[in-house]
Amino acid sequence: MKPFLTIISSAAPILAAGVALATASGAMAQSPGKTVVTFAASHFAEVGRGDRLKAWVETFNKANPDIEVKPVTIPFSSFATTIFTQMGGNGGPDIVRFDLPEFYAAVAAKSVLPIDDIVKDGEHNFTSADKYMKIDGKRYGFAFDTANYAMVYNAALLPGGTPPKTFEEFVNLAKAATKDGNYGYAYRATMAERGGFWYDLTNFVYGFGGRWSKPDGTPTFNSPEVVAGVAAYKTVYDAGMTPKGTDAATYRRMFWEGKVAMEIDNGGVATILTSQGKAHPISAAPSPFPHKEQGMILAPVTINANTKVKEAAGKFLRWSLQPQQQQELQTLLGAANVAITVERTPEELAAMPWLKVYDAQTPNSVPALPQGLETKAPEIQQVVVQQVLKVLQGGVAPQAAMDEAQRQITSRVLAQK
Repeated sequence: MKPFLTIISSAAPILAAGVALATASGAMAQSPGKTVVTFAASHFAEVGRGDRLKAWVETFNKANPDIEVKPVTIPFSSFATTIFTQMGGNGGPDIVRFDLPEFYAAVAAKSVLPIDDIVKDGEHNFTSADKYMKIDGKRYGFAFDTANYAMVYNAALLPGGTPPKTFEEFVNLAKAATKDGNYGYAYRATMAERGGFWYDLTNFVYGFGGRWSKPDGTPTFNSPEVVAGVAAYKTVYDAGMTPKGTDAATYRRMFWEGKVAMEIDNGGVATILTSQGKAHPISAAPSPFPHKEQGMILAPVTINANTKVKEAAGKFLRWSLQPQQQQELQTLLGAANVAITVERTPEELAAMPWLKVYDAQTPNSVPALPQGLETKAPEIQQVVVQQVLKVLQGGVAPQAAMDEAQRQITSRVLAQK
């Protein structure tokens, strides 16, 4: 269980959702004559999208009368704790849609199964995100959904109405748009939003050519490219063009109210801005950095190692990867991409023309986790954000701060067994 504890920051009681969750060992007894497969995803708890996802699952059930896939509804806030508690008790849902940090923790703990016998290489036109679904040469899942990052902007607030193409243009435009109670840009810069801060910072680091680590796990937190990304983050902070201290919920609301000109965010947020801010239509453009790479939110679907119904679970997963099912899944998820390459429908592009920009970013998207150090990500994130806050608020030079981050991560975090 140690890898789980690196993701779950504190012990939590078994919640009611967890108690109600069907265990893998008892699943078959619930519906006589059918093999029952339980499927847990935080999406099922979402208003609107959850019901559409359940209806998508039901199309499989209707076509396969010998199997019943039962959605398990757990809110996002308690999802990981509930699932890990169930798994630790030799139970849990048969199929789990994890966020990427929990996926790596579950693989490290041998709590999910390799599925190379279910999903074979060469059978599907996977997106580039699929390369992150193999660990030590074995496939443990495939991408249920991914969200790319790009710049969203309100053209009405930008001088000339066009987005910046370079970082220098970006800073100048954001400064010019900061007036009359409006701001040119918004991002996170407080420890209270450490997780979101990490994603925002990662986009700057990747955009300046940096990576948190090498593929073999060698830390590179003080490399010239990472330091350049941190320095750019400070440039924005010092420029007086952001609503300092506001959380993401606040500045996103400000954006759809027409008070923020630009932000770099994922496609899921762009969908929210579109639905909430109809009076202030959004546009999208690539992030204005020297390099195209940006972060990615990647959520794999996996099979619980405790399952007693692997064959039936595998049949559902194979069904879900067929082009028609992937098309339907991508449409109901909104701005997300799915496991295989799926063309947008004319209706989708008419309603959300900015989707083209997000979809075009797929080949350039990289998970925000430090490669090779995924199970250490929470502790690493804490150290890095602390040091970057010293840059922003304490006058520490970016190189000195990241040298200290490298030292602490190497001597404290990576030295732990």
